[in-house]
Amino acid sequence: MTEVSSLTGRLLVAAPALADPNFDRAVVLLLDHDEEGSLGVVLNRPTPVGVGDILAPWAGLAGEPDVVFQGGPVSLDSALGVAVIPGDDGPLGWRRVHGAIGLVDLETPPELLAASLGSLRIFAGYAGWGPGQLEAELGDGAWYVVESEPGDVSSPRPENLWRAVLRRQRSELAMIATYPDDPSLN
Repeated sequence: MTEVSSLTGRLLVAAPALADPNFDRAVVLLLDHDEEGSLGVVLNRPTPVGVGDILAPWAGLAGEPDVVFQGGPVSLDSALGVAVIPGDDGPLGWRRVHGAIGLVDLETPPELLAASLGSLRIFAGYAGWGPGQLEAELGDGAWYVVESEPGDVSSPRPENLWRAVLRRQRSELAMIATYPDDPSLN
């Protein structure tokens, strides 16, 4: 078995040719990536459901828009909290994933984290890949792998995140941000 270089904390940006409708123009934050598989959340799929509708205690801490995001097609009945907490040490109920980005234990009383939170997003479901599956998709050119920034988790305009992440790249990837939604209309 070949060693897998961890992509935890990085972004997967869907290539325009990616055919899976679950990931059309998706920006996925990888929360875990190793030889056993990968898990991430789609950062740019807000739903019309308010955080207060399903997790009322966390509603006041969620960033704008304060809705639940569809984290991916797997386990849509489960919730994940992703938060940015600046500084070296995080509070009880938060586990660092990469840099200032980490996972919130939604069973923790929100008041234990409230003073530390820089931003919080709640995701229903997640994106998951089995061993070698993501690597195969990367080899097929389905995804671009780029560095994440803490602001990606809390973007106030998630519908623009795909273009914004591509546009900030210092390579030919920046040009892909101009790719039309429907090339046949060009």
